[in-house]
Amino acid sequence: MSVSEHYNASAGNYHRQYQEKTLRDLTQEYPANYFRLQLLLQSFTENNVKTAIEVGVGEGTPLATLASAGIDVSGFDISTEMVKRAKASVDAIGQDPARIILADVEDPLSYAKLLENGEFDALMAMGVMPHVKNDDQSLLNMRSMVKPGGLVFIEFRNKLFSMFTFNRYTYEFIMDDLLEGVSDELKNTVGNFLKPKLEMDKPTPRIHHDEDESKAGYDAILAKFHNPLSMASQFKRLGFSDIELLWYHFHPAMPLLNDVNPLLFREEAVRLEGDSAGWRGMFLCSAFVVQARRTD
Repeated sequence: MSVSEHYNASAGNYHRQYQEKTLRDLTQEYPANYFRLQLLLQSFTENNVKTAIEVGVGEGTPLATLASAGIDVSGFDISTEMVKRAKASVDAIGQDPARIILADVEDPLSYAKLLENGEFDALMAMGVMPHVKNDDQSLLNMRSMVKPGGLVFIEFRNKLFSMFTFNRYTYEFIMDDLLEGVSDELKNTVGNFLKPKLEMDKPTPRIHHDEDESKAGYDAILAKFHNPLSMASQFKRLGFSDIELLWYHFHPAMPLLNDVNPLLFREEAVRLEGDSAGWRGMFLCSAFVVQARRTD
């Protein structure tokens, strides 16, 4: 099942991930993207961004938010349903829906017409990098869309968060990443030690889509984690500078403890968003953003 089909099925309710009103509504999924949107708006406003392109527009909330702040926006997505909804979102606030197209970041020809008037001041890409096949090439393609000195705001799933989950993600990170290259005999010893101490049946793999069981769930499509410790060197190698990591979607305790006191868990999660310590997000956040500038 393709990534585009998954997001076609997600389009109808995707806007809920940005709704401030559901922050403390325990009947709704935690709207983590609300905090990411605040980081985005603050970043682009402080950097005096006038033109921006979004890779993976989703249903259009970030584009519409930036447009309402006076930024000229364009963008594309691989999902036909997301493109349709994003067009409606920008059209509703008076921007040109023709600037939102169906395209793929791994196919430069597909989005070439959006660059006919030159590169943009800034680029954002949320929920994109987990799904691309070639990380370096995708980041280079994004780099080519912004002017020299232009800003990029690119989101990743945080692999180091696995160390805090105490579930099968912890096991997989230790066995596959930390102990890569260690002998199978010793790894088997480690595995036997870890399994009784971890909730190996959590989280339940999302094989079927919540909105349409005939479509693939998030864990049935390509959905990679990335290690934040490798971001600075990768972005520098690919021609970026002023590299900064921004953290969001905080977890105040191991996710499996959420059911013990859901209200307290939610309240503490909200309180931690924007944590001033800086380093704690590397372990407590399930996602992060790399903000960087294109160098010449």
